[in-house]
Amino acid sequence: MTLTIPISVLAIAAWLILLNLCSYVVMTSDKRKAKRNKRRVPERTLFIWAAVGGALGIWIAMRAKRHKTQHNSFKFGIPALFLLNIVIYGTLLYFASSYFYI
Repeated sequence: MTLTIPISVLAIAAWLILLNLCSYVVMTSDKRKAKRNKRRVPERTLFIWAAVGGALGIWIAMRAKRHKTQHNSFKFGIPALFLLNIVIYGTLLYFASSYFYI
């Protein structure tokens, strides 16, 4: 018995991994800039990264770097966007798994 994974599922998984890695890097960059008193990444940009699927990367960076953890908009907004990401991408993966087999 061989396991066949639809190419659409692989593409979505690769997209999410890349997106969350980039989100983590952007959040880490903002923390570094904050320490050096340099121009920061706008909060709106961080929320956009989270909304399109990078909420897990932002959330992990928040915890690992102790950055933006006291802001209520981040403390509650990022986990909420993460749950929304799960619903949206979970639904997308569910329907994508029926099509485009390798």
